[in-house]
Amino acid sequence: MKRKVLSFGIIALVAVCSVVVGMIIATSLHLTPDGKADPFWVEGDPGAAPKVVMPSLRSLAQELSPAVVNIRTTKVVNQKDLYKRFRSPDGGLDPFEEFFNKFFESMPEKETEQKSLGSGFIISPDGYILTNEHVVAGAEKILVSLSDKREYEAKVIGRDDKTDIALIKIENGGKPLPAAKLGNSDPLEIGDWVMAIGNPFGLGHTVTVGIVSAKARIIGAGPYDNFIQTDAAINPGNSGGPLIDMKGQVIGINTAIVAAGQGIGFAIPINMAKEILLELKSTGQVTRGWLGVGIQEVSPEIARAVGLKEVKGAMVNMVYPGDPADKAGVKKGDIILAVNGQAIKNAFDLTHLIATLKPGSKIAITVWRDKRELKLTTKIEKRSDEHVASLGGDQEEGGPKETRESKDSLGLTLKDITPEVARRLKLEDTKGVLVTDVDPKGPAADGDIKKGDVIREINRREVDGTSDYLAALKGLKKGDTVLLRVIRDGRPFYMAIDIP
Repeated sequence: MKRKVLSFGIIALVAVCSVVVGMIIATSLHLTPDGKADPFWVEGDPGAAPKVVMPSLRSLAQELSPAVVNIRTTKVVNQKDLYKRFRSPDGGLDPFEEFFNKFFESMPEKETEQKSLGSGFIISPDGYILTNEHVVAGAEKILVSLSDKREYEAKVIGRDDKTDIALIKIENGGKPLPAAKLGNSDPLEIGDWVMAIGNPFGLGHTVTVGIVSAKARIIGAGPYDNFIQTDAAINPGNSGGPLIDMKGQVIGINTAIVAAGQGIGFAIPINMAKEILLELKSTGQVTRGWLGVGIQEVSPEIARAVGLKEVKGAMVNMVYPGDPADKAGVKKGDIILAVNGQAIKNAFDLTHLIATLKPGSKIAITVWRDKRELKLTTKIEKRSDEHVASLGGDQEEGGPKETRESKDSLGLTLKDITPEVARRLKLEDTKGVLVTDVDPKGPAADGDIKKGDVIREINRREVDGTSDYLAALKGLKKGDTVLLRVIRDGRPFYMAIDIP
């Protein structure tokens, strides 16, 4: 009997130990009583309501993606043309010119294909697509891929390299295609949310989001720079894709990036594209107006020097002979305040406005001259690249002049311009004075005048040499602001210097 009780006790002890061991194992393995895995972390409730509600952009992405296309282009290039890659920045060939010429002349005639990627977006159900001009420039074959993998060959309808805008078209057998809606880029404000869709690095239909970082950016891409800056990620391959506002409407064409920057991309305002789309569709190119002036911004110092109460308008630093501005009586040093009653805030305003006017149209120009407004009229002419490139005329040589250096009260060291100096600096004549040194403590140093500058005018009075220049300075007194017309690297501009 005792042996049975002992056996039963042993069995009971083993059972209890098994349960305890099982509980220990279950705890270490995080198993629930029914044997299922129990996570050791704090599990969230799938049905819980969000504590902070963030807007989802999935509806915009789903709605706009079908209208965005990927563009692949192919260009055939002769291998002999590769020698151009060895040209130096000034346009000449490097010291190995003879070697490379002989090398490439000995090469057999062989053509190779260059391929590139870009983006675009459909703007009408019948297949018109908006993209960048540089995406399709020189392309012999353009392939367009939709989000559903359908592929079409496209043809160029119109292009404009001045604004980097191109219109291409695909045919879909009369069946309507998904089209993006073009919005209004003018009300766009810094801080507004925007979305970019494109083909970065060949990764088709990629969506990125950011804000408008700045407006009216001038980045040196062309004469009509007016970019929207955004921190929505834009990369190589995004060019030509849409920048979309929260209404789901296109307000920009993604165009440029800063290679060394992050979160800095640029888009052409869609309103700029709207201004030329009809002309691109009907004629394939854009005809712009031409006034025939060189202009610059009006600085606060310049405004004070000419007696202008506000910093506004565009200052004329060059009038091209025989062109509309010259016929109207516009002069160097005038500040254009308005055209056809429309106020000119800055140089870009004037450039953009004149470009929108049709050749032959009559315009009224309001200029500021001699501390008063003048009204002038003229007719706009057609802007021609050949005409613009030919401006400047032949160089003329003046007679012999003294090359003795002189110093003025602004801290400048100057000398007369000889025919040799005029030829070297590509000046049209020998008028003016050459700046040979700048006193870093003098008033002129604050005006950013530099060694090598040529001063042609003082307060709109032309100077013929150092004696004429020094005589013009004598009438100035402390507290005055002197207005100088300067030639630097062949380009004229005005500069104002305060006399302390």
